[in-house]
Amino acid sequence: MQRSAGTTERLASLDLLRVVAALAVVAFHYLFRGAAGEPMLDVSYPALAPFALPGYLGVNLFFLISGFVIAWSAEGRDGVGFAIARFARIYPGFVASMTITFVVLLFAGDPRWPVGMAQYLANLFVLSPALGQPFMDGVYWSIVLELVFYFWVTLALLFGIFERWKLPLVAGWLALCATNEYFIDSSAARLVFITEFGPWFAGGILVHHVFSRGWSVAAAGLMAASFALSCAMLPITAGWMQQTYGTSLDTGALIGANVVIHLLLPVAIAARRRVPAAPVVIMLGGLTYPLYLLHQNIGYVLINALAPWFGVFLAAPITLLGVVVASWLVWRFVETPGRKATARLLTRLVSVSGFRPARAS
Repeated sequence: MQRSAGTTERLASLDLLRVVAALAVVAFHYLFRGAAGEPMLDVSYPALAPFALPGYLGVNLFFLISGFVIAWSAEGRDGVGFAIARFARIYPGFVASMTITFVVLLFAGDPRWPVGMAQYLANLFVLSPALGQPFMDGVYWSIVLELVFYFWVTLALLFGIFERWKLPLVAGWLALCATNEYFIDSSAARLVFITEFGPWFAGGILVHHVFSRGWSVAAAGLMAASFALSCAMLPITAGWMQQTYGTSLDTGALIGANVVIHLLLPVAIAARRRVPAAPVVIMLGGLTYPLYLLHQNIGYVLINALAPWFGVFLAAPITLLGVVVASWLVWRFVETPGRKATARLLTRLVSVSGFRPARAS
């Protein structure tokens, strides 16, 4: 089954929204987290830290965008084609960024980021903690949740129920999220069913449902439930922040930020015809994935190295510029050609294995 014609349109406005989410996370790490808790930075930014603190919610915005984009890309595509497209989109850039991080940390030799070949090899499988090795960079935890989300969408597509049962599936998922987080508290279920962050993924799916099919009572009710549950989940991370860093946003600020996050997606969609898919916009959107993967540990190493030479306040922007350049190189020379090559290879392998060949993009 081919994808519908409408899914070939590129929403360039979402590329810019990804940039906002990525920069929020970068600001959180460089200006707040690096000097908080067990400090990764030898310098600090106390005047900017309170403004950077909410930046960790950029990950929630990423998950919301992902719910929309994955529901959109799954339209008219079978499970095999979807899985190939997602793997090809994620893996080449991940391997390149992880390898760069490994090399930088190895040469830096800072005991705060010990690395070795066993850790590198385990990270090639992404789920390195399952192999007894830490992530090469702490941000990889969210990539794991993305992969789990892709797995469930692939399974629903393989069984032919994603489109037909989308709203009941979302309703069941939200109920499972609430049940686990507030009654069962299973860490296994938290990973396997993404119960802490499921409401954001689900919210994105629902926005796409309304975007493609229009409003209905069921969709509106689930959207309200998804938003309410996402607000109820916010204190979980806030509690971890308080325990780890000794500070967190209060409930009012968290809910206000969550309102903004949930408004940004429909606003970006509404602005789609005002943001052309110009090469520079596509490039900025493409940079966000490697930027997210590269910025944290490499950034800490660079800021620590640059601060004595350029001063505290120049070290962070110079570092960001360097990481952006590295991200561009990964996007231009690894991720873009690697995605096409990986999709072609996997499509051939699936064809040889006896499955019906699926179109990947």
